This record gives sequence, structure tokens and C-alpha cells, in this order.
Amino acid sequence: MKIRERYEQFEMEHLSEYASKAILSKGRKLHEPKCEIRTDFQRDRDRILHSKSFRRLKHKTQVFLSPEGDHYRTRLTHTLEVSQISRTIARGLNLNEDLTEAIALGHDLGHTPFGHTGERILKKLCKGFKHNEQSLRVVDFLEIRNGKPGLNLTFEVRDGILNHPSGYEPATLEGQIVSISDRIAYINHDIDDAVRGHIITEIPDKFLKKLGSSHGKRINTMIMDIIQNSENKNTIIMSDEIAELTNELRDFLFENVYYNKIAKSEEDKTMFIVEKIYEYYTKNFEHLPEFYLNIYKNNNFSKGEIIKDYIAGMTDRYAMKIFNDLYIPKPWI
Repeated sequence: MKIRERYEQFEMEHLSEYASKAILSKGRKLHEPKCEIRTDFQRDRDRILHSKSFRRLKHKTQVFLSPEGDHYRTRLTHTLEVSQISRTIARGLNLNEDLTEAIALGHDLGHTPFGHTGERILKKLCKGFKHNEQSLRVVDFLEIRNGKPGLNLTFEVRDGILNHPSGYEPATLEGQIVSISDRIAYINHDIDDAVRGHIITEIPDKFLKKLGSSHGKRINTMIMDIIQNSENKNTIIMSDEIAELTNELRDFLFENVYYNKIAKSEEDKTMFIVEKIYEYYTKNFEHLPEFYLNIYKNNNFSKGEIIKDYIAGMTDRYAMKIFNDLYIPKPWI
């Protein structure tokens, strides 16, 4: 019996009845021979981890644009925190950690440069841009593997990536875990970064008393509450009390951090950068990199969609470099 087969058997015998099992996956769009060592979900995790779009997350803004200091979160560190929280919950509920991790690592691959500011301006320019849909487009089409478009991921991972935002309905409990872990991660690490950046000095006492007096304690409270209220159930939920407190804490962040003038002081500049790059390539489509021109030539996509793909894949610093190359005069000798 191969190593993979032994692990597939382990999943069938020991994971919760509600867990997704790799051997029961709905599969990939294109058939592939099985790996001798890894399950399909483990392979998906590795494909995401080794992708170019995953590496680019380290230079994409989470919340704070161009912060000074090495300890502020980026889109990559956010993703890793979501993965850690998700795996802890999955383990506590005896669900599939490998599937959970794969979804968590891939959930933000489609995020734009400059955080949600970049997403808002692309949504305006491209009539409905959504980062979760772009994340699915990245793994389905824009990443290249073995010379072919897409990572050819399993249905369960693709579903979890697409349906991780609030208001969507993932098909698996593992996808539900990533959705709720995404919120737990950003609420708590954004408080941490806001305090570090002197955007806020404290949070209301009721959150300290009922959720915890530190970053780690608040995360632990939320994780334990989910495990206790979701055990032996075909859904992932918080208790009413903790869910309400979590939503109130999120509202506090929107009012005091996300819309804070200091934290968003560079927002207009970054919106201008994205708008001007989009405008330039709309008028000079033929100047796009060859990779994107080939996509346009070989597929039935609009020029606007190809430009969107190019911009959404940029890191913050690459977007600023392109803007400088396009619009800032160069010295000459």
C-alpha cells in the first residue's frame, strides 16, 4: 500500500463524519495520475505554496499603506495567520487540516496592490472586481504549471477559495473554517497593528473583559468558542455572545482604524497610481507584457479583463515602479 493510500485510509477511519476526505474529493477539472506520497489536498496545498502569486503576497499591503517598520502585517503574514487559526480549529473538530490549509493559503491570491484601496479602485474601473473571484482566476488560469494555464486544483479547494468572504456559502466545513478564521485573523492583527502605529491607544473594556486582554487571548477565546459550538455539527458557528462581540469589535475597527485619516493618508495617491496605470494600458494595450498579450490572443477575454489581471497581480512596489516608468521623466545625458 502506498503512503498516500495509507493516509487516505486514515482519513476515512479517524476523521469526523463531517470531514472532507481526499479520496472522496469531487476531483480536478483535468484528470491527473495520483501522487504516491501525498493526497490530492496535500498536493493542492503544495502547488499554492510554490506559486508565484503566493510569493508576491509578501509585498502586498494588508491594511496600512507603506508603513515604516518590519512588524506590520502584509497580505502574506495575514494569510499565514489565517492558515494557523484554520488548522487549529480543524484539528479541534477532527476535520481535514490539509484541505483547510490549502484553502487558507490560496484565499487571497487575487488581492490587489495597496490592500482594499486597490480593490475598490479596480472594482470601479472593472465593473465589479472581487478579490475572491480573482483568486480563483489565478489558480484556474493565470498561474502556469508545467507549461499549461492553471494549477488544476480540486473542487473543494477551489470552492473554499471562491467562497471565503462573508455572505458566501462554502460547500465544505473546511471552507467554512477558513471563512470565519479570515475574520478572526484580520480583526485581531489589525488591532495589533493599529496600536503599534498609534492609530488607537486602547479598545473598549468590554472586549478586554469578555474576549481577552491580549492579542493571543482574544484569538484563543474565539477559537475555543467555535470548537465548543461546532463539535459534532455539520456547520461552523460561534455562540451568539461571542459572535456579537466579534461583530462589534469589527465595527469598532471600521470606525477607528479602517476609516482613520492617518492610516489612510496615502490612499488617494495609491488610487491615482492604479487609475493612471489602467488608463495607460487602456490606450496602449500593445505595451502590456508579452505574457498578458498572449493570453488575449489565445483566449476570448476583453482587453479590460487582461489589464485587470496584470494590475491585480502587482505588488505595491511593482505598481509604483510601473507608474514611475510610465509617468515620471527620466534624467538624460
